[in-house]
Amino acid sequence: MTTREAVARVRRREGVAVIELIGDLNAAAEPALDEAWTAATSERPEAVVLSFENSGYINSTGIALVVGLLASARTHRIPIRAYGLSDHYREIFEITRLADFMAIEDDEDSAVQRAVQGAGGDGNG
Repeated sequence: MTTREAVARVRRREGVAVIELIGDLNAAAEPALDEAWTAATSERPEAVVLSFENSGYINSTGIALVVGLLASARTHRIPIRAYGLSDHYREIFEITRLADFMAIEDDEDSAVQRAVQGAGGDGNG
């Protein structure tokens, strides 16, 4: 299996930080993900949206990296939403109960709109 180096790009939409994950989420992705998380949360966004649209393979270490983001988000009361997961990974996120801690949306517009709508509440999106 060919691996694709992970890249994480941050952009902002309507007060929400969108982290676009590109490539495979594995141990090698940690520096890119950490740097993107720091950049995304530096301006205290209303929420963070993770885009898995262009991500490839996600192994157990990649799942652990996502869990780490969820833990940091919870500590800082930043809601997280995700979109772009394949049916396979969406099912894995549901089985591992990651979906209990972040809303999984069908597309970026839905994720951002719901994040903005939820920002007026208790901070749990």
